[in-house]
Amino acid sequence: MKPILYEPIGTIYTPFKDTQYMPIQAKGGRGIKGTIGIKPSFAEGLNDIGGFSHIMLIYHFHRSKNYSLMVRPFMDDTLHGVFATRAPKRPNPIGISVVRLRKVEGRVLYIEDVDIVNGTPLLDIKPYIPDIDAFRTKRIGWLSKKTKGFRKAKSDRRFKS
Repeated sequence: MKPILYEPIGTIYTPFKDTQYMPIQAKGGRGIKGTIGIKPSFAEGLNDIGGFSHIMLIYHFHRSKNYSLMVRPFMDDTLHGVFATRAPKRPNPIGISVVRLRKVEGRVLYIEDVDIVNGTPLLDIKPYIPDIDAFRTKRIGWLSKKTKGFRKAKSDRRFKS
């Protein structure tokens, strides 16, 4: 198989200089604002995006080095398979976040509820559509006992970068 290559369409800018105090999920980043600068060659693709309140960002974990198939995630002390976690050190270091789209001015998107490190390369944007994208789940694996109180626990880490 040929290598798969992606060209970033822009850059995500946030208050987080490093990952140490960054929220680990968008809900933990509630209220945190950022911007996205889209490259001029991709600007036309933003047409009509301003009609959506939320968007999905697909990005490259550019600071992630190497990977392990067994990881100890932020929310647990036990090793788990990397594909059962959202750990950034992955065979293909791709991240996904749903953020609030506040406004669009030219090639700049103003976003909120950010959990992404500053300078992250953006690979793609998709509109978030709750009737299509939101599912009621029956199982969330090892996380079932870990997500209670998530919002409170992670909000304590905000703005310390």
